[in-house]
Amino acid sequence: MDLVPALEEPLKKVLGPPTAKVMAEHLGLHTVGDLLHHYPRRYEERGQLTHLADLPMDEHVTVVAMVADARLHSFASAKSPRGKGQRLEVTITDGHGRLQLVFFGNGVHKPHKELLPGTRAMFAGKVSVFNRRLQLAHPAYELLRGDTEEAVETWAGALIPLYPATAKLESWKIGKAVQTVLPSAREAVDPLPESLRAGRGLVSLPEALLKIHRPHTKADIDAARTRLKWDEAFVLQVALARRRHADAQLPAVPRRPAADGLLSAFDDRLPFTLTDGQRKVSAEIFDDLATDHPMHRLLQGEVGSGKTLVALRAMLAVVDAGGQAALLAPTEVLAQQHHRSVVEMMGELAEGGMLGGADRATKVVLLTGSMGSAARRQALLDLVTGEAGIVIGTHALIEDKVRFHDLGLVVVDEQHRFGVEQRDALRGKGRQPPHLLVMTATPIPRTVAMTVFGDLETSVLDQLPAGRSPIASHVVPAADKPHFLARAWERVREEVANGHQAYVVCPRIGDEEDDPRKAGRKKSPEDEAEKRPPLAVLDVADHLAKGPLHGLTVEVLHGRMHPDDKDAVMRRFAAGDTHVLVATTVIEVGVNVPNATAMVIMDADRFGVSQLHQLRGRVGRGSAPGLCLLVTEMPEASPARQRLGAVAATLDGFELSRIDLEQRREGDVLGQAQSGARSSLRVLAVIEDEEVIEQAREEAVAVVEADPELTAHPGLRTALDALLDEEREQYLEKG
Repeated sequence: MDLVPALEEPLKKVLGPPTAKVMAEHLGLHTVGDLLHHYPRRYEERGQLTHLADLPMDEHVTVVAMVADARLHSFASAKSPRGKGQRLEVTITDGHGRLQLVFFGNGVHKPHKELLPGTRAMFAGKVSVFNRRLQLAHPAYELLRGDTEEAVETWAGALIPLYPATAKLESWKIGKAVQTVLPSAREAVDPLPESLRAGRGLVSLPEALLKIHRPHTKADIDAARTRLKWDEAFVLQVALARRRHADAQLPAVPRRPAADGLLSAFDDRLPFTLTDGQRKVSAEIFDDLATDHPMHRLLQGEVGSGKTLVALRAMLAVVDAGGQAALLAPTEVLAQQHHRSVVEMMGELAEGGMLGGADRATKVVLLTGSMGSAARRQALLDLVTGEAGIVIGTHALIEDKVRFHDLGLVVVDEQHRFGVEQRDALRGKGRQPPHLLVMTATPIPRTVAMTVFGDLETSVLDQLPAGRSPIASHVVPAADKPHFLARAWERVREEVANGHQAYVVCPRIGDEEDDPRKAGRKKSPEDEAEKRPPLAVLDVADHLAKGPLHGLTVEVLHGRMHPDDKDAVMRRFAAGDTHVLVATTVIEVGVNVPNATAMVIMDADRFGVSQLHQLRGRVGRGSAPGLCLLVTEMPEASPARQRLGAVAATLDGFELSRIDLEQRREGDVLGQAQSGARSSLRVLAVIEDEEVIEQAREEAVAVVEADPELTAHPGLRTALDALLDEEREQYLEKG
């Protein structure tokens, strides 16, 4: 993390080109500093052997065990027809389980001499099954004799570090390389201020690096890990605190709604009262909008908690104050949906400049890539003259041709779908930096929000508006109990008979040769076991229309349809003309059809936990209760089924997001949310280390407020430069 000349030394100079090449290609390690920050995954205790009984199949493992016996066999083979082929079988034990090692051909001579009964060693290889027994074929091994000076030196510590390794580079080879560079750790510049270290009782960075790589006791490991977690949390929080501090220095136009303007006229025509949560969050937003530096706020809300209404009130406040507001949506379907619902909610207040428009009305325009040129020209004109107070659009809003009269607020919906450059381009369209409101319906645990969106203040809407109905969710095990699936289609028919509508969601469209998302993904063992390709919209719609849902109106919706066709399908569904909509996840966000009460998700195991929660939020939006059926062919004991069980068991998105996070590597979560810019966490776990992250944030704010340029903290500056190489620096600049 913090690199000084000794730590910037390229590994090829220190370890030689061959080893350095493998480390660079397979582990992403290039310098001495990189290697020192490649921490052990776990530790073996001398005298305490690995449980051989628990070895995972097909994985690369490192075990510490003792040789029980070794036998050399001769056999005939194609290469040695006279019975000259040789096979060495070695049995190792940890006192409980046994494991067979096999060596063939010329590879038998060295192990035959060295692996004598009673010898202890570390063995590394891929676990496979032969004759129904676990074995390692041609494992690499390192003897734990302690009879040479080097071995005594290397294994003097009571704990043997096991490193994240690859088939090309065993754990102990990494360990030896670390031993070579470990003396450089003494030159590591400490990023934590002395007062913070003393106040929190943390060891110095050089000491932490020595202890994590060569611990003598478990207490050494704990002290080192605690210290290194602080490094990661603190340096990241300082970067975010500096970002917030810099934003606070930017000028912005304060936007205060007029006392009897558009906002109050809108509130008067609302057919319901706002929830306490909506009032509270609106107050936070209005306070921010009234300041003379740009608002940067993240609005998290459960599916259906009324985020769009809160965002619309903020936009109306800005229009009241003479500015314009832009809502950026990730897809055309969603932009059109937002435009329709905003115009409906505003009524004559959205008809500025038109006959029948209210006195205080403004114009609400839609701008998407597929609009006809005449409509597009008119929309652009309305924006540049200021005639349109509100614009809703897709990436088309970002194009150079788009000019605003006075852009005061940018609302970004589902922020994780936008690149930073896109948000930045839109923010650059204001005469002064506009206020920014980012919305997401993917509930994010607080610490993840602090780590990923730490440069935004956070508001949470966790209350559902009155009149929203509960959603019952059930897992439908189609393979174990086919009659359950038949019953699911009966339930859909019952909902339609009661005057309601249903969604059927599939993972794939069905007109492509192969799903591009599947092609690039590594297959999990579950995928391997499941050879059938995921179910596709076009096939399922056809099957349903001819079979279980014969006689009902079934339509399809997916991302590759022409925008006009998509819009027409959505309009027919919203009007109630279509009984069942068979769709991809294009309906995941923002689609609002209160009369749709049932959703059947096919191959539900192919979707993530948060995505299932999002999809389910499309039903139960009216007064009738919602029903969500998660169809899967996965066996009962599989992790996929447990995941679906968790989704069926709770409607709490924050609880589900924790489950989701615990089941995936944090890096994936942070990476997904921030284009990989902050997925470099090595020892910090955003869920487990909640306390460290909160404390680090407090300390970071105090340090940055006292010394924004960090002139008194050269070590911290160095660490920041390493964390924020140029690309990440720009990333935060724009974030």
